Amino acid sequence: MTSLAGRTADAAVARTSGSGELRLGAGTTFGARLSPDGRWIALDLLGVLWVMPASGGQARRLTSDLFDIAQPDWSPDSSQLVFQSYRDGVFNLWTVRPDGSGLRQLTTGPFDHREPRWSPDGRTIVFSGDASGSYAIYTYDVGGGRVDVLADGYGEEYEPAWSPDGNRVAFVVANTRIDVVDRTTGGRSTHITVPAGQVIHQPEWTPDGTDLVHHLTYDGRCDLMIRNTPLVDDEETFPFRVSWLDRERFLYTANGEIHVRSLGGEGTKTIGFSAAVTTRKPTYTKRRSDFESTRPRPVRGIGSPVLSPDGEQVAFRALNDIYVMKIGRAPQALTRDHWWKCDPAWSPDGKQLAYSTDRGGTLDIWIRNLDTGQDRQLTDLGSRAAVSAAWSPSGKELAFLDQDGAVWTVDVASGAVRRVFTATFEPGKPTWSPDGETIALAAVKPYSARFREGLSQILLINRATGQGRYVEAVAGRSIQTRGDDGPVWSPDGTRMTFAVASVLYTVDVAKDGTPTGEPRQITDEVTDAPSWSGDSKKLLYLNNGRLRLVSANGGRPRTVTVPLTWTAVRPPARTVVHAGRMWDGVRREIRCGVDIVVEGHRITAVEPHAEGRAGKRIDARDRLVMPGLIDMHHHREMQGYAYGDRQGRLWLSLGVTTTRSPGSPAYHMVEEREATRSGARIAPRYFGTGEAVDGPRIYYNFMRPTFSDAQLKLELEHAESLEYDLMKCYVRLPVVWHKRVAAFAQGIGIPVTSHYHYPAMAFGGDGMEHTGATNRFGYSRTVTPLGTAHSDVTDLFVASDMARTPTLFNSTTLYREDTSLVEDRRVQTLNPPWRMAALRESAEAAGRTDQRARRENLEAQVRQALEIFRRGGRVVLGTDAPIDHAAVSLHMNLRAMVTYGFTPYEALVTATSLAGETLGDDLGRIAPGMYADLAVVDGDPLTDIKDAANVEQVLVSGTAHTVDSLMQPFSAMSAAGSRKPDGNTVLAPVPDHPANKKFWWHGHEYVEKAQHACCSG
Repeated sequence: MTSLAGRTADAAVARTSGSGELRLGAGTTFGARLSPDGRWIALDLLGVLWVMPASGGQARRLTSDLFDIAQPDWSPDSSQLVFQSYRDGVFNLWTVRPDGSGLRQLTTGPFDHREPRWSPDGRTIVFSGDASGSYAIYTYDVGGGRVDVLADGYGEEYEPAWSPDGNRVAFVVANTRIDVVDRTTGGRSTHITVPAGQVIHQPEWTPDGTDLVHHLTYDGRCDLMIRNTPLVDDEETFPFRVSWLDRERFLYTANGEIHVRSLGGEGTKTIGFSAAVTTRKPTYTKRRSDFESTRPRPVRGIGSPVLSPDGEQVAFRALNDIYVMKIGRAPQALTRDHWWKCDPAWSPDGKQLAYSTDRGGTLDIWIRNLDTGQDRQLTDLGSRAAVSAAWSPSGKELAFLDQDGAVWTVDVASGAVRRVFTATFEPGKPTWSPDGETIALAAVKPYSARFREGLSQILLINRATGQGRYVEAVAGRSIQTRGDDGPVWSPDGTRMTFAVASVLYTVDVAKDGTPTGEPRQITDEVTDAPSWSGDSKKLLYLNNGRLRLVSANGGRPRTVTVPLTWTAVRPPARTVVHAGRMWDGVRREIRCGVDIVVEGHRITAVEPHAEGRAGKRIDARDRLVMPGLIDMHHHREMQGYAYGDRQGRLWLSLGVTTTRSPGSPAYHMVEEREATRSGARIAPRYFGTGEAVDGPRIYYNFMRPTFSDAQLKLELEHAESLEYDLMKCYVRLPVVWHKRVAAFAQGIGIPVTSHYHYPAMAFGGDGMEHTGATNRFGYSRTVTPLGTAHSDVTDLFVASDMARTPTLFNSTTLYREDTSLVEDRRVQTLNPPWRMAALRESAEAAGRTDQRARRENLEAQVRQALEIFRRGGRVVLGTDAPIDHAAVSLHMNLRAMVTYGFTPYEALVTATSLAGETLGDDLGRIAPGMYADLAVVDGDPLTDIKDAANVEQVLVSGTAHTVDSLMQPFSAMSAAGSRKPDGNTVLAPVPDHPANKKFWWHGHEYVEKAQHACCSG
């Protein structure tokens, strides 16, 4: 990477080619295991199994990048290593000899098998696995392959360790205690318990078998402990087992190195190592987006289509409206207004159409009488949204979801609402049994409480009892997405339909929704959003941007033509922005007295101010004009339903003119992109992907669980057909498929990103999301629990030029000193009440609780990003909004960066010119030929980063918006949640949901609800 000015002076689209070997002498969150004969050390650095001499030196690779291994352990005779590998999309146990020969797989899926430990006599391997619905401790007979349960209690049990005599096994229980099982008697006892908030990992017996050493994370520390006494408390130790050299000396990893100490504490010895890896820079040419062409383009963003009961019409969401189309004729827009609309639903008689819109202030359900054309507002909840409506078979009620995923019903005549089931995490659209007694929807069922991933199954809710139970759609498989992919009950009540593995199935069901037969595959092409005809004989669905009809019994589908097009918005022919001061996004200095001449979408000249220029004039003579900000990581449709029309306006009002989403419901992403580019919706410029490609287990509703090579081919066809702007590989996708997705994406000119830096860097990946991020191991290899990274991380990012998007969640700690944005009128007006309440609670928590550990973690993360940036690496700003707060979080990220080392100039570059270059389009700079995305601000952000939020006006692709015009539709409405549910609202008691349980992420416990607090996507 050259200087910033040099890089951005001529934004080339073609990426620089090149690859090279890099020798690493440090590691981040890696384990080391000494062989029993004392000759060798095994490492799991970067997911590769390495062996090196015990005295130190060059490490020799035993496994390829595709094996994605962790936590090796030696056989007692030092002749073999056992390790966990994610090669096949599930964690399994493998063995290999230390010379790399004899590679052998011991276990197979679908359940995870982790943390193998060889018994002292060499006959048994103990490990943890989740086959029982929670993590438990198992034994594997090395001679015969038999697996038996050793310990399976009520809590999550994992990370086992043998006593030296082989008679006892210690293991961690639910992060806060170590239990011991006596294999001879079966007795079980607790060795140590720590308070909630402290996290235990990786027990290891002392050589005499009298005690246990373990790792403890607490109060911003990572120490090695023996009971309650620290063994190592002056380093950041990594959460892996120690190895004993003798009765006194032990080997462990800390501060990026391999260390040896003794129980007597005579000092620390470092064992050096060197491991060679290869990085490859991408060699493809990025596809450019067409923001300017005025040619009509076919609408591909067809959201939530539903077939009318008579099978003659289709209702769907597109171009910021609800359309009704008689098959064979042109679709007709329902409202033609600027408000957000979603989730059309036909009444059983086909005379009414329900949908959600925020024209009343927040997203509520409205009903259109299709005969009279009259609308009426059905719900008026104020403090919550009402979306995903579904009519009861009688037509007297609607079921719907709120913004948290709770299930409600509303009486169509009176408007009385009642909550019938507690919130689940991002559930699917409800569907009714014919007798109205059962409501079904897709909901995630985790495999365990230790990790959040699981399968999206059918949740059946008994309305009389309020109880829910899961049934599988297809055994061992997920419903494809939990948005519009089913289940959908047939009107005659005999079947359900749903998409699984990206094709359509039906299954016979009892009247309560229990499957009574085997699922039948109906289609063999990518299938989403199925709906039934009223006679239960036909199914409508989406296939790669087109509507298709098929017989409910299968057969050849036919395409339903949608004669609907869109064209790019036409900005004013010529606009002249008179800037008293201007920062171009590249240079360190500010220019004064400048005219920025805009013709159509682009800047055509940047010249000294001159009176009398032709064109629309924007007077910023007393202000600074800078490039609009770019948020490189958000999920615009993930909770866009809850924000509605507010979300795009909020971003713009705070100067954000471009956003990029690395994961969204695919058709809603395309609808958002088309609505924004056509001018039907006021929002920033948008780059997006659809559902991220994931492995067999998923968590978010906008991931596509993938089970086979054949299905992966369908997913890639889906992405190409919908013209994704990038591809996202999510956390449970095997490396071999990640590599295949990367080759496909770059082959069609779009970047690929994920939550992993290596081995993506070895096959030319474009980016990594978050500093650490959720991942399949439960810990990050790019950042420690305390926010630290070592030279393996920084060196690799610099060498590969892979883009790093930090998403600094702990920037909320700055609310302790700075609540200016929380109190800002734009933020209060343009947030829906529930998001405003959450923002206020975040600010209040920062003020009333001890934030020191989080603040230190934030500082470490920023300094890591700063080192990469100043060494020439590619750091771009992203926030994960709306999980973190939309637009507000971007400015808090900027302020955190400056607080801990970035200059204001450096921080702003990550959100302007460098981000634009990474996108590969003419964005992020003020120069002739660039898109006219500008922010007019009061102040000098290059001196005081807070001034970047003092936005008064923005231009997006040459179209201007003042802050007042953006706020105007909501200015008279309460933004602080003053409206309350009306008197018809009944908060019925509901049971806890199985998915709302405790999980552990990066060694810290959190309760996973519908709006989870950790990073996502």
